[in-house]
Amino acid sequence: MRSLDQALIPALEQRREEHLYRRRRLLASAQGPEVLVDGQWCLNFCSNDYLGLANHPQLVSAFKRAADEYGVGSGASHLVIGHSRVHQELEEALADFCGRPRALLFSSGYQANLGTVNALLGRNDFIFEDRLNHASLLDGGLLSGAKMLRFAHNDSASLAQRLNKANETAFEARKLVAVDGIYSMDGDAAPIAELAPLCHAQNAWLMVDDAHGFGVVGKTGRGSLEQAQLNMDDVPILMGTLGKALGTAGAFVTGSEALIETLIQSARNYIYTTAMPPAVAAATLVSLQLVVDETWRRQHLQQLIRRFQQGVRDLPFELMPSQTAIQPLLIGSSEKAVKLSEKLLANRVLIGAIRPPTVAEGTARLRITLTAEHSEQQIDRLVSVLGSVAESDDE
Repeated sequence: MRSLDQALIPALEQRREEHLYRRRRLLASAQGPEVLVDGQWCLNFCSNDYLGLANHPQLVSAFKRAADEYGVGSGASHLVIGHSRVHQELEEALADFCGRPRALLFSSGYQANLGTVNALLGRNDFIFEDRLNHASLLDGGLLSGAKMLRFAHNDSASLAQRLNKANETAFEARKLVAVDGIYSMDGDAAPIAELAPLCHAQNAWLMVDDAHGFGVVGKTGRGSLEQAQLNMDDVPILMGTLGKALGTAGAFVTGSEALIETLIQSARNYIYTTAMPPAVAAATLVSLQLVVDETWRRQHLQQLIRRFQQGVRDLPFELMPSQTAIQPLLIGSSEKAVKLSEKLLANRVLIGAIRPPTVAEGTARLRITLTAEHSEQQIDRLVSVLGSVAESDDE
């Protein structure tokens, strides 16, 4: 019998040969538009800290005060003795912000999606997923045992066809349609204003993972549902994360009283996971208020998006269609994407090369993310460096 290392090393070597090997960079500073990574200061264009709140002094102060009061760890799961007063306050604030009766905290967005899907569906049910859904939604569908039907990206007609097929065989089965509000690797938005009435007509529930829209999209930052002018009747299950626009960590699901109580009783990812540190919840309460009060952050971010799009218009890159903080440049081959990322880093610009299996074969890209903390001058520097690496790539 081969040893463990003998079994694993060939696959690792193959990943290196195919330019798919992933490595962690060492961050030695707080999140921000400039970071100290692998020993050098770089402009940071690969963070999901869209509103620039991760190192906001008010969040840091709230975290410290709560750590002094509650300690560091929560000590147990929410259902044992880990649910503190500040957790409860955050759940109530999130529910109020989203205009829903209840919200439930999870320790990560991945856990929120897995826990929710598996609490609602079983082997006799159906889940319909956009082909570009986040891995956590796809994994939730697979683990639930429900029959999973994937539909063409952002294609309502493709979804309708699959819903009709399911209704022909099992009209009374539970049917859940799951989509991302904003797709994390493309930056485009799901057509939820079209999907909501379709789901209602087909006796299906619509679930939106708004990890990359919550806090950023919509006039008041309430996310993709605000942008599409939809309510809880249209989208009964809404998931959002706290580790992106809100700058902290964790996630939540919000909806009706019955939904949240069902998750508390049945979502194994919630029941059997230690609660997030109370200090994180306290910091998130502050960031949620900043989303409301500091509207300039979203306005400035939109200005930066327009400036970047204008700047790269004449460069030899294919900018994927996105009006969000996620501005991907489609490269194609994994090898070329990695080489461009390395050239950018040599110019002290940090941008990740996204490759399969995160994206489809032949669609490797540079995933550029802009934040409200970036300046116009930093955007201009990014465009200038992209231009110079493009020229060197042609030589």
